[in-house]
Amino acid sequence: MDLMAGHSELLEQREAVSEILLKKETTVKLRNLLEKSQEIREFSVKELKLPDNDSYRMYADLKRRYAVWNVVAAEEFSIDPKKWCFLFVGCLSYRGYFSKEDAQAYADELKKEGYDVFLAGANAYSTLGWFDDPLLNTMMYKSEARRAGIIFHELAHQVVYIDDDSAFNEAFATTVEEEGIRRWFIKNNQISQYQEYLVNKKRDEELNALLQKTRVQLGALYKKPMRSKEKKDAKANIFTAMKLEYQKLKSSWNGYDAYDEWMSQDLNNAHLLLIATYNELLPSFKAMLKNEQNNLQQFYIAAERLGQMNKKDRKVYLQQWAER
Repeated sequence: MDLMAGHSELLEQREAVSEILLKKETTVKLRNLLEKSQEIREFSVKELKLPDNDSYRMYADLKRRYAVWNVVAAEEFSIDPKKWCFLFVGCLSYRGYFSKEDAQAYADELKKEGYDVFLAGANAYSTLGWFDDPLLNTMMYKSEARRAGIIFHELAHQVVYIDDDSAFNEAFATTVEEEGIRRWFIKNNQISQYQEYLVNKKRDEELNALLQKTRVQLGALYKKPMRSKEKKDAKANIFTAMKLEYQKLKSSWNGYDAYDEWMSQDLNNAHLLLIATYNELLPSFKAMLKNEQNNLQQFYIAAERLGQMNKKDRKVYLQQWAER
C-alpha cells in the first residue's frame, strides 16, 4: 500500500468521537478511553495552548497493532541516518509505510545495498496539521501518560515544525509532551500515577544514556583508519559490551524487563538512530523552557525564532543551551 493510498484509507475511517459515544455498540472500555481522550484534548488547548482544531476529536480503528512502520537506515560504518525528502514535511531520517510488508520489502532492499536497517512500528501518525488527524486504536490501549503524551507530542508538531531537522522537531515536541504530562497529572491530583510515570521515565533516560554512549563509541571507531574486517569486529564488540552493560543496568530495576525483547535483536547502527533523533537536543529544549519560567506560549515563540536560523547556527545555539 503506497503512502497516499494508506493515508486516504486512514482518513476515510475517521468518525467523530461524539458520534461513537452515542452508539449502543461502543464497548464500555472504548467509551471510557474516548471520553478521557477528549478531556485530555480540551486540556491541551486550555492549559498547553496547543491548536484548537479537529485533530484527535475523531477516531479510527485500523485493526492492526501499529499505525505505520518506519524504515531507518545508516551506512555500515556511520552513525548518521540516511535521509528521505517529501513534499509537505521536508527531509526525514526515516521512511514511513502503512503496510508492514511494503516496509519490510524496502528494508530488505536497503540491506542488500549494504545498509544497517531497523524496521520500527509506530503507534501514532501525524500530518502536521495538513489534515485533522484522528485518534487511533494503536494509541488508545496504553497507559494514561502514554495516551496523553502522544496527543501533546503530535499537536506540538503543528505549532513548530522545521523542514529537514528531525532532531529539532522531535526534541521540541518531546519537551511539550513531558511538560504536558506533568501538568495533566498535577491538575487532576493523580500524584501516584505521575510518580509511576517518573520512575518509567528514569528507566528510559538510563537506557537512552547507554545507547547514546554506544553511539559515541561507534562514531569514534568509524573515524579510525582500520581495515574493514577489523572495524567490523570492533563494531560487534561494542554492541556486545552494550548488551552486557544493559544487564547490569537492568539489575537495579526490580525485575522490570520491558526492553529485553528490543535488546535481544541483532542490533546495528540504525537501531540507535531514533534514540538520537528524539533525545539528542532534549536537554537544550528543557533548558529553554525553564528559562521561560515554564511559560509554554513564550517557549513556542522562542522555538519558532530558533527555527528561523540556518541549521548550523541553530545547532550551535542549542548546544550552548545544553551546557548552561
